[in-house]
Amino acid sequence: MSRLDLPNGYYELPPGKLANIVTCLEMKEMPHRALQPFPADLWLKRFDARDLAGHRALFRDVGSDLMWFSRLIMADADLAAILANPAIESCALMRGTDVLGMLELNFAEAGQCELAFYGLVPTAIGQGLGRALMDEAIRRAWMRPIRRFWVHTCTFDSPLALPFYIRSGFTPYMRMVEVHDDPRLLGKLAADASPQVPLLA
Repeated sequence: MSRLDLPNGYYELPPGKLANIVTCLEMKEMPHRALQPFPADLWLKRFDARDLAGHRALFRDVGSDLMWFSRLIMADADLAAILANPAIESCALMRGTDVLGMLELNFAEAGQCELAFYGLVPTAIGQGLGRALMDEAIRRAWMRPIRRFWVHTCTFDSPLALPFYIRSGFTPYMRMVEVHDDPRLLGKLAADASPQVPLLA
């Protein structure tokens, strides 16, 4: 990561590129608020290296309108290594056989946990599942000997995401600019994905 040092002003992006503002947040102790119990009818199914297709399908369902693309352009071997890593818990949120969301906790760096991916499929939003999944993530993170739990969100995410993370107990500490290729132009997301970000052919 390099530090951006530009004078104030507007900068034209090259064709095919997107830019967004990323906010990093951290939690340095368990929240003092009471955590919601994890509902008895929900469970977390851990992905393994044999289920790249299932992982990517859920990743796409949860994130296509939020400009999630990293796992869609990642080489199979690299994704398999992530899902096989015992320090990374990549799970589908389930109710029976219905897939409702995604949670990934990354403990690979000693003393830390990254909330790498968190979200619900569109049909599961608005049922209170987001709070249940977040509180379960917090519980699981702090069951390990960590000093810091962190997450990042960006301007392509839901406008409700940042205040939700803050209410959950995270504190913003850094802002970044991310520039990347538009995954819709690469064929990794559908052309009508993330309609809040205009597609410039």
